[in-house]
Amino acid sequence: MASHRKPRTSVLTSPGGRRTAAGLTSAALASVTLLSQSAHAAPKAPRPTIEEVKQQVDGLYRQAEVATQKYNAAKERADHQRTTVDGLLDAAAKRAQKMNDTRRELGTFASAQYRTGGMNPTAQLMLAKDPQQFFDRSHLMERLTSRQQQAVSDYEEQAAAAARQRAEAGRSLERLQTSQASLKASKQSVQQKLAEARQLLSRLTVQEKARLAELERKKEAAAKRKAEEEARRQQERERHQQHDSGTAGGGTAGGDTGGSTGGTQSTKAEKALAFARAQIGKPYVWGATGPSSYDCSGLTQAAWKAAGVDLPRTTWDQVKVGQRVATSDLHPGDLVFFFDDISHVGMYIGGGKMIHAPHPGADVREESIYYMPIYGSVRPG
Repeated sequence: MASHRKPRTSVLTSPGGRRTAAGLTSAALASVTLLSQSAHAAPKAPRPTIEEVKQQVDGLYRQAEVATQKYNAAKERADHQRTTVDGLLDAAAKRAQKMNDTRRELGTFASAQYRTGGMNPTAQLMLAKDPQQFFDRSHLMERLTSRQQQAVSDYEEQAAAAARQRAEAGRSLERLQTSQASLKASKQSVQQKLAEARQLLSRLTVQEKARLAELERKKEAAAKRKAEEEARRQQERERHQQHDSGTAGGGTAGGDTGGSTGGTQSTKAEKALAFARAQIGKPYVWGATGPSSYDCSGLTQAAWKAAGVDLPRTTWDQVKVGQRVATSDLHPGDLVFFFDDISHVGMYIGGGKMIHAPHPGADVREESIYYMPIYGSVRPG
């Protein structure tokens, strides 16, 4: 008799059931895993404060300035090496022309020997039409032999000199390639740092940008107050010095007039300052030396060049030129360097202020020398 019991639908006996059960089991496990991960997920990093953003941006600008000075140094080396290589190649070309001239002269001597057939003097005397013709020819050949020896000697010297020039040109080309590689790396570093700074600033809201601008104004105001205080102290020191010396213009320390530096130095400083003032409002562009834009050391170099004084290209080299002076003894025209890495420079104008090219996105302007930490100062000329 047929059984009326319903067949069991165990997932163990039904292939379709096994797939369904397995799918449900996988989904359940996945849900549990996701819930577990969500429960233990790290909290989202808090948005940086405006103060932190400013600190990061300022740091990136500083790093970009360091990379800019490396770029300037590499470019200067590359330009120098390129000039050296061009000079060596020109000299090698002239040397090759001289060698060609000597080679032609040697060819003329060889042809003369070939025409005489290398005959000995006795045979030449026997075949000569008259003895006088032989003696004239013999005298000429002696002179040719002397010239030939000199030509051979000249050729050997020129060949050796050409070999030396080729070797030196090869070494100079290697140095040029090294400088160009350094130039490329420094350029990429500058661009990377500036791109990071732009990215940070682009994420700010309108309100955050306004807050950042307010922080910048406060920093500038604090630096300005410090400059004014230092200017007042300076004036007080000068009055005391004038009183002690018993003369009307006897101040020697830090006088904003610059009179104690001597007439020639004062005139040069005035010319440099006049040039720097004329550049106010022009944009900062890294690696630029004018006339439409500048970086910090490009501005100071161009200003002092207008006064007839040649300064090196980088801040690291400019700080080594001239007389070192204390901050309290600054005169207009002196160069003030900033940060421990000496990555920035400005030109002192008196009253605790300077003219400088600040950073990308800013124009050449007047600013307190106390806006940044001072490394030291020099007086060019």
